[in-house]
Amino acid sequence: MRRGMVDVPPDLDNASHEDLKELVQTLLERVNAALRDENARLKGKPPRPDVKPSGMAEKAQSRGASKAKAKSKKPGRGSKRSRLRIDEDRHLQPADLPNGSRFKGYQDHLVQELVIRARTVRYRRERWLTPNGRTVTAELPGHVQGHYGGDLRRLIVTLYHRGQMTIPRITTQLRDLGVDIDRRQVRRLLDDTDAEAFLTEAQDVLHAGLATAAWVSVDDTGARHQARNGYCTQIGDDRFTAFLTRFSKSRQNFLELLRAGHTDYVVNAEALAYMRGRNLSQAVIDQLAEGPTYFPDAASWQAHLSALGLDQAPCSLTRSVSRQRGRSGAR
Repeated sequence: MRRGMVDVPPDLDNASHEDLKELVQTLLERVNAALRDENARLKGKPPRPDVKPSGMAEKAQSRGASKAKAKSKKPGRGSKRSRLRIDEDRHLQPADLPNGSRFKGYQDHLVQELVIRARTVRYRRERWLTPNGRTVTAELPGHVQGHYGGDLRRLIVTLYHRGQMTIPRITTQLRDLGVDIDRRQVRRLLDDTDAEAFLTEAQDVLHAGLATAAWVSVDDTGARHQARNGYCTQIGDDRFTAFLTRFSKSRQNFLELLRAGHTDYVVNAEALAYMRGRNLSQAVIDQLAEGPTYFPDAASWQAHLSALGLDQAPCSLTRSVSRQRGRSGAR
């Protein structure tokens, strides 16, 4: 709005720095012009001619603002359709084509669809009678648990833990999809789910990702769990992500996470070089180099340190060995 021929922002308290700067500059120009006019009047000189602005400056300013606004827009990310994988092609023909029409190619139209349906698989297990009278029956695949397959069990676990769905709602959802299941069976699948198998699979994914990743991002966040301070660490790149929760945030704990479930310790050339780089006593390094080099778990490693009288040594011993095992990823 205008107040005394001066453009005043509608809200001075919330005006930006540039708006306030422009306002001050305009006021200074008009005050200086008024002083010059007053001096001319006191000296008896004719006043300045009242020439109306042509509007070109305002137009130029408006064009500049439009260009700046256009430049400030973020460039588009490109069509998402180019990143989609085509699973099926369906050819459509126009209806009632007149005679003499010529084919001019295709106009593609991508449609994303989700297929969720129940499938019942009958495993026909062969039974054989051996010469000694023993009956041999073919084993079921490892992912089958009772009368339910691995994909169904994964869906139940996902809906329950990630989707925060209750067992009655999960049961209703599955029955609507055509799965013959009740609440008691859903509860049994959740209780009998082999958590160790899922953990092993997750560790295999982390191990494969670390072994092939060109770069790795790491982040962590803290949260209370079981009345204790816990830490969830994220490790991954653009292909995989692993979330691992521990009650420690130490450097040694992070190196153990990078080992992706491996529990063995190896004293190799890289571990010894790491110890030298941390100025560990040469006598200690010689003791470790002359003894066994492979330890299947932390208990055997600690027992070896105790036998050498090094169980009170700085934890850089464990960190160095753990670091090299995390880097190599070998068992």
